[in-house]
Amino acid sequence: APGREVRLKGAFIIKCEDYVTDADGNVTEILCTYDPETKSGSGISRKVKGVLHWVSAEKAIDAEVRLYDRLFTDEDPLGHEDVDFKEFINPDSLQVLQNCKLEPSLADAKIEDKFQFQRTGYFCVDKDSKPGKMVFNRTVALRDSWAKKK
Repeated sequence: APGREVRLKGAFIIKCEDYVTDADGNVTEILCTYDPETKSGSGISRKVKGVLHWVSAEKAIDAEVRLYDRLFTDEDPLGHEDVDFKEFINPDSLQVLQNCKLEPSLADAKIEDKFQFQRTGYFCVDKDSKPGKMVFNRTVALRDSWAKKK
């Protein structure tokens, strides 16, 4: 929102001055100023509401990202006498995201190389990857989805 400030991860504090929308009301551009005294690591202690993790749209690569979750919706799918374990199969155990914007250095990653994607989890390069079409599999999420259910 105009007048609000956030920090860009690894960069500066920016202030939204205005924004541009398309015919449907979707924000297509944010007009900002930055405070050159707030470079990340400069010791400035000014607090802002949030930190944006970002990738340059011009330099980013597009990739497929596969988010694997638990195969079952129950911790013990065999522990129910009158219910077939298949009733507990998680329909959302795999989400495939297309055209994800990633750091350009990941274009050179090799099959089975491992990375941490900030705030998301740990990923490895899938064997389906090809030059120009990288595929990353989440192996471990940073948040435990079972913790929410307890």
